Amino acid sequence: MTDALDTDAPVTDAPDTDALRLVFAGSPAAAVPSLRALAAGRHPIAAVLTREDSPQGRRRILTPTPVARAAEELGLRVIRADRLAPVTDELIALDADLGVVVAYGALIREPLLSAPRLGWINLHFSLLPRWRGAAPVQRAIIAGDDRTGSSVFRLEPELDAGPILGVELQAVGRHSTAGQLLDSLATSGAGLLTRVVDALADGTAVADEQQGAPTFAPKLTIEDGRIDWTRPAAEIAARIRGVTPEPGAFTEVGGDRVKILAAAPATGLAPLRAGVVESRGGRVVAGTADVPLELIEVQPAGRRAMPAADWLRGRTGRETVAG
Repeated sequence: MTDALDTDAPVTDAPDTDALRLVFAGSPAAAVPSLRALAAGRHPIAAVLTREDSPQGRRRILTPTPVARAAEELGLRVIRADRLAPVTDELIALDADLGVVVAYGALIREPLLSAPRLGWINLHFSLLPRWRGAAPVQRAIIAGDDRTGSSVFRLEPELDAGPILGVELQAVGRHSTAGQLLDSLATSGAGLLTRVVDALADGTAVADEQQGAPTFAPKLTIEDGRIDWTRPAAEIAARIRGVTPEPGAFTEVGGDRVKILAAAPATGLAPLRAGVVESRGGRVVAGTADVPLELIEVQPAGRRAMPAADWLRGRTGRETVAG
């Protein structure tokens, strides 16, 4: 797939008559850089659509989405909705030229899909058609991909299947967690998105159909974080990074759940039976299908995060871990 846009080309200001009236849909923190970038540009944002306030934390305090907070700081109109049917007429009445989606959290369907004059575009954090779906960054790391990126595409009824308007590549760092990689893609993707919107306004955007067989990235569940110690160390380490910070990697020791916050393959050490944890030369290692995995930071149930060595000293010094 080729880049529809020259991402290094400067974007020049255009007359206000070329500006597009936007409606922005997004909810999590990863969508905030895009909202701020668009708000600083030449295109007015008629309204921001985001999910409803939800209870957060141990005290279950009703909390607005990160996008809602950012939109209010920017003085933008905010429409909160978990279901689009009740607000469809309100959104259509905005008479937007273009709808922009970054991780809103629900599918845009007709009649809203075709309401803006130029339709809707979506910033997605993968190189489509690889990793269509809700968890592209996490699935890319778990699968061991060495590169990923962002794609801006036209929304169509089929999930993440529309033609591509722009892409930006990014390497997957050997030690990057899903949270770290998503933060990086959210920043670089915001620049890509603004360039695509400007190109649509200028009439210079080019759309390329997606090429190749798609892969899919369903939302992660808690069980996606469970470690199977009979797998190779590199695969386990990739899973730990891919589910960090959410839903989190874990194993069970003596019936208690222990989160694994950081780990890495321990090359140069003799193999250890899968599921056995012990201290070797001050390093806490767990047996896998091949080389041991060094546990660096853990969090036992009901306790704070701590170095793995401190955790193991508080136990017998050698534990069998139930995957």
